[in-house]
Amino acid sequence: MPPPAAEPEFTEQQLRAYTGERGYPMYIAYAGVVYDVTRCPKWRLGLHERLHWPGQDLTAELGDAPHSAGVFGHPCVKRVGRLVAR
Repeated sequence: MPPPAAEPEFTEQQLRAYTGERGYPMYIAYAGVVYDVTRCPKWRLGLHERLHWPGQDLTAELGDAPHSAGVFGHPCVKRVGRLVAR
């Protein structure tokens, strides 16, 4: 059996391109993981709860949210890579 493929890595600068514009999906990061939220109803307008834009690391924002990190387990959220510092 072949080894698992390495997970894609994104810098914060690369993450900023994933805003749902110009054919890109909507990605956000939390705790070093990058997620695709393109198909999530709460992100469909490209803005989550009138507070958060895609293409950002939202780790620092979760403490103020009315929900836990459990939202990243919703079926519409897909893990797509890791956020790395470069």
